[in-house]
Amino acid sequence: MTSPLIDTLRADRSLVVVRASRIEDPVALCHALAAGGIRTVELTYTTPGLTDLLADVSARAGSDIVVGAGTVLSADQARAALAAGARFLVTPGLPAEAAEIVAEGHAAGAAVVLGALTPTEVLAATQLGADAVKIFPARAVGPRYFSDLRGPFPEVALIPSGGVDEDNAAEFLRAGAIAVTAGTSVVQPADVDEARWEQITTNAARFSAALR
Repeated sequence: MTSPLIDTLRADRSLVVVRASRIEDPVALCHALAAGGIRTVELTYTTPGLTDLLADVSARAGSDIVVGAGTVLSADQARAALAAGARFLVTPGLPAEAAEIVAEGHAAGAAVVLGALTPTEVLAATQLGADAVKIFPARAVGPRYFSDLRGPFPEVALIPSGGVDEDNAAEFLRAGAIAVTAGTSVVQPADVDEARWEQITTNAARFSAALR
């Protein structure tokens, strides 16, 4: 049985990772993204006050918004994010505590997406119990790499992150990715700082349209 997150990603075919120095209104941000067709949002530990942001979204955004924690590097960070309401965890690679992060996530009923790049790392991530594997940085390998990975890993849920935009997103999907990760092409830090929610909705809608 797949996790609800993976089912959502297969249906929507996208999520977004937000990299911003501050987020004053995470609920408005999530609603702006959802209005443009992206309802799975990864807020990261590189943004100060992440657990407060997660708690705010979890309490006020509504059940349609699927919020998770990214750049998770330790079991302590995983536990804190889950306690704040994160519904999934994402790592940038395979940290030393990856097994503990998977265990914490699954114990809380959350999905865990482990980061990898090489086939060896993809294999390690799957053996650790990852629900999906994030290939990062995707710009370094391109869509064709995903076609190659499908050979030895036909059942692994692969998600590209890093350098995915409206010009290449559909290529990653055709090559076998279950969903693609939007980044600054949809959520510019300046737009978050200036609360330009309509612009973010427009960007999200353009990205979503490119997946069809």
